[in-house]
Amino acid sequence: MTEKDRRTSLGPLELTDGRWVVGDSCGPKGHWVELRADGLYQHEPDSEGHLIPWPRVMPGMFFTLGAKYPRKGNYSPMGMLGGLPGPWRGRGSGYLHMTLRHPYEDWVARFDRHPRFYGGTELVLFEELLRQTAQAGEAHLFGDPAWLGSVAGRLALQRPWSARATCAAVAEARQAARPPRDDEENPESS
Repeated sequence: MTEKDRRTSLGPLELTDGRWVVGDSCGPKGHWVELRADGLYQHEPDSEGHLIPWPRVMPGMFFTLGAKYPRKGNYSPMGMLGGLPGPWRGRGSGYLHMTLRHPYEDWVARFDRHPRFYGGTELVLFEELLRQTAQAGEAHLFGDPAWLGSVAGRLALQRPWSARATCAAVAEARQAARPPRDDEENPESS
């Protein structure tokens, strides 16, 4: 099995050895987020990690790249330099931001960036995927590998040129990957 066969990605979102993760799970630093059926699992060096169950995740999920709280936008200069050849390659971190319930708190999960370049379109699509899925109250779908694989696979092929086209591409990919509801599975029985 080649490296390409083992990995599928959309910006920092990556399928590695059958697991969907955000960040470089193979890197030496050790900060990454695994998307499991039971929730987000924050991996950290010298720690057992931290599990956030999906029902705690509220609408408003987003990410930043390069700085925890960049002054303008979601990407700092360091975040963009980390994918270019040279001494900055693979340097820097990213952060998943979300508000949790029961108890209510703002939570930030750090992840190490990959040494590869994240294309601007990939980052915008990943951001919109986070936003739409959390806004719909469907964050638990990130823990469904088949759903996430279908959505990420469709989005990796997209190159929208506007905010409206980006929103539409993500909405279409999410809808196409949605598992059928019980009342949709056999329409002839109605």
